Amino acid sequence: MANNQNYGTGRRKSAIARVWLKPGEGNIVINGREFKQYLGRPILEIVVKSPLVHMGLEAKYDVWCTTKGGGISGQAGAIKLGIARALLAVDEEFKKELRSGGFLTRDSRVKERKKYGRKKARRGFQFVKR
Repeated sequence: MANNQNYGTGRRKSAIARVWLKPGEGNIVINGREFKQYLGRPILEIVVKSPLVHMGLEAKYDVWCTTKGGGISGQAGAIKLGIARALLAVDEEFKKELRSGGFLTRDSRVKERKKYGRKKARRGFQFVKR
């Protein structure tokens, strides 16, 4: 039995997405729910579909993924990277176009830790001269 699905892992902030691509008609399922229902905001739907739209494959593959950690926006970015990496597993010829579109670059920005003696990571406590 041939396994005709491809896998990619994506990360963004503290979110992690495991993505499987298989030939189909363009359905996207995130954590067992339809992606429009899960994400809620149209801009995040565009972010998730962007690698497939860029390659012109949005109606050729079904996407099934599980995400955990972070918020909805971070999870959408993680899914985007996971889809791009799974497309790379489908065909190595996609690498140049995915790289030029910026889909294979992992966004390494994460929240900076809070330091002692400060209210947040960089913001100090309010100063009152009395």
